[in-house]
Amino acid sequence: MGDIHRTHYARELGEHLAGKEVRIAGWIEDVRDIGKLAFVIVRDATGACQIIVTGDNVQKAVQAQRQSAVVMAGMVQKSKAKDFSVEVKVTEFTILTSAVHPLPIDPTGRVESGFDKRLDARALDLRNPKVAAIFRLRSAGLKAVREILCNEGFIEVNTPKIIGSASEGGANLFRFEYFKHKAYLAQSPQLYKEQLTLGLDRVFEIGPYFRAENSHTVRHLSEFTSIDVEAAFLDYEDVMDLVEKVVGSVVKEFNNNCKKDMELAGVKETRLPKIERLTYEQCLDELAKHEEKLQFGDDLSDAALRNLGDIHSGFYFITDWPLKLKPFYIHEKDDDPRLSKSFDLQHGYLELVSGGRRLHDPAKLRARLAEQGLNPDGFADHLKAFEWGMPPHSGWGLGFDRLMMVLTGAQNVREVVLYPRDTDRLTP
Repeated sequence: MGDIHRTHYARELGEHLAGKEVRIAGWIEDVRDIGKLAFVIVRDATGACQIIVTGDNVQKAVQAQRQSAVVMAGMVQKSKAKDFSVEVKVTEFTILTSAVHPLPIDPTGRVESGFDKRLDARALDLRNPKVAAIFRLRSAGLKAVREILCNEGFIEVNTPKIIGSASEGGANLFRFEYFKHKAYLAQSPQLYKEQLTLGLDRVFEIGPYFRAENSHTVRHLSEFTSIDVEAAFLDYEDVMDLVEKVVGSVVKEFNNNCKKDMELAGVKETRLPKIERLTYEQCLDELAKHEEKLQFGDDLSDAALRNLGDIHSGFYFITDWPLKLKPFYIHEKDDDPRLSKSFDLQHGYLELVSGGRRLHDPAKLRARLAEQGLNPDGFADHLKAFEWGMPPHSGWGLGFDRLMMVLTGAQNVREVVLYPRDTDRLTP
């Protein structure tokens, strides 16, 4: 097969390389045969370049199937083409792997394919520059999150995804047999990350979690990526500030360092002013003005959240929820025990983050478990850690797929997930 290495990516070619030998590798996007020579557009992960093929290589190029993997060597020269400042006149043209036609989708995007067909051929779909740009943005977003959290003194941890008990009451868990034992797929790292504050102080995890919800919506998946944070000696307002920093760091990374990918993906630049904070009770008052009468203690329905999203464009927090609407580990407010030290970050009707101050008193935790109809014995391993000097702590979980959906303007969360898993899709 010969040398499969490249010396340059397409985006690195420029007039400064005129007269220099280069090796280019990628896939054939287009071929134009004009007799004694052929123009070939070769694309790689960074962009496209124009290749001029002459002599014995013309027939090879003309007969090559589009999307075939190729490597070629030649001299860079100035180009008269309107789309390229330079081109490569090749002396060596090697087809490494031929693409077998007909292909299931057209990755250039000129012929539109249904979304399911695109997901069925996801690897090929990623040769579409617009689609690939979304996943480069996703990668840049995760990098920004890691950087800001490490700068804030957090360490990255990895907790088990196979667990032996239903960590938050057992709702919506995938259950399976694990060496003759009953096991579940984790729906969050909640209990582990709380325990880890005992000795590691500030921890975060970016990982996959699983929820067996029979949901058929544009915002639910059975497997999703969550960014989870827990910190000792911080209250819930402190970790709300941290949410703002984290979301702000992703927005800043996109705006400052990802302009080309934003353009390719058709993503508008986002501005992130100070995020508004509304209490649950303020939300009830606002909804009442819009003819939506809710009693204290009612959860906010999709319709209610859509109304709030119409009033408050962009991101907004809802804080101080009724305690009874929150999980057993959430701390009550000191001045009003009906309320909790909790918050959700919303974008329109879409919930992106849920968090709050956690209970650290083991007696209170046991009482709350019993109140919510949960057996404290089922949480014995978790409760042990609270007898060893558990510090006060707060944290949150951010649905990263949903954040990407918001920042890219995607209409369906599956557009920003490489291989989505839902009630109907288990492949590829």
